[in-house]
Amino acid sequence: MKFHIIILLVFVLGVSSASGADKLTKNFYKKSCPRAETLVRDITWGRAQSDSRLGAKLLRVHYHDCFVRGCDASILLDTVGTNAAAEKDARPNLSLLGYEVIDEIKSHIEKVCPQVVSCSDILALAARDAVSFPFKKQMWDVLTGRRDGRTSLSSEVNGNIPGASSNFTTLKDLFARKKLNVNDLVVLSGAHTIGVAHCGPFSRRLYNFTGKGDTDPSLDQTYAEALKSQCPNPASPSITVEMDPQSSESFDTQYFTTVKQNKGLFQSDAALITDRAAAKIVNSLVKPNSFFSEFGKSMKNMGEIEVLIGNAGEIRQNCRIVNA
Repeated sequence: MKFHIIILLVFVLGVSSASGADKLTKNFYKKSCPRAETLVRDITWGRAQSDSRLGAKLLRVHYHDCFVRGCDASILLDTVGTNAAAEKDARPNLSLLGYEVIDEIKSHIEKVCPQVVSCSDILALAARDAVSFPFKKQMWDVLTGRRDGRTSLSSEVNGNIPGASSNFTTLKDLFARKKLNVNDLVVLSGAHTIGVAHCGPFSRRLYNFTGKGDTDPSLDQTYAEALKSQCPNPASPSITVEMDPQSSESFDTQYFTTVKQNKGLFQSDAALITDRAAAKIVNSLVKPNSFFSEFGKSMKNMGEIEVLIGNAGEIRQNCRIVNA
């Protein structure tokens, strides 16, 4: 009986990676809000023109959203009053940026098409468009038709978001729980080709890797010394470094070259070459055309994680709060 109840709940809520993938489509708003995707692109590109790191910011928000409760914009919800803390207030999410861009897009779209376009679709489209801005073309297709969740809990973040110190087995298992394979894991790690990181998440690699005041031996020694010169011990919360040295504002394949040179910033980056199959994929992604093509496929896969479809969830009027 318990098994049947679980199946019924999944059917009623419409939360299923397989069924969600069947319902997401290209140009979902073609009839209901034909200007939606153009508005998202124009506003995002306008912001990206003055913020070269916007692609990294919105891509990270999109990742963190999809890995907790699926791609339902739960990361955008604010903590309300004395209610349990929302996802964005969990420690791994405190450094996320770019929420105001989603707010601006939503505000414009609501004036044109009230309660038609979901915040989760806006986030997926804006992440793509922010990364695409330097290329002046769409770098991958985004399927739409998601609806927004009504629950956001900081307690659900740990154990779902890949950690900077994760080894390969941990990463592989976490991605597998989201129906993503090793190829998706390696390809999506390539998002670290843009953006910066605070010193804290990798400070242990530099100063106390095994608890004996040592440096991670898998990290290139010269690179480790360069990082120490930028990040004192203890780590300062105000200091950031490039995740992809000298290339952190260019969406390119330099990240995979860096990883091969033992200069991956996080342990989770270095972990990609500790597994034979993953290391082979790293080698294949050094070519730009290969990386861009595979990244688009894996972003599509990630964008389908546990999506809400049909009558599930809602279309929020304000991305920060659930509808009354």
